[in-house]
Amino acid sequence: STTSQNTLAALAELGQKILIVGCDPKADSTRLILHAKAQDTILSLAAEAGSVEDLELEDVMKVGFKDIRCVEAGGPEPGVGCAGRGVITA
Repeated sequence: STTSQNTLAALAELGQKILIVGCDPKADSTRLILHAKAQDTILSLAAEAGSVEDLELEDVMKVGFKDIRCVEAGGPEPGVGCAGRGVITA
């Protein structure tokens, strides 16, 4: 996560438009970019709202350093199942 976030920050410094989609169950793939704690995941927000279709883009996407767009898909608890399920569901 640290390597990808620093690489994306460097690309943003060069003027590239960036969207980072984290799929780690810990939801920490965007933490450095957002200068914050882990962001809410699409899976957790969808569970609260009832379904993914009930979410709005502004519910799941945050904007961080140099206008990098950040989304956390989420996944099963760490060590349980495949985190790829979070990306497929999101």
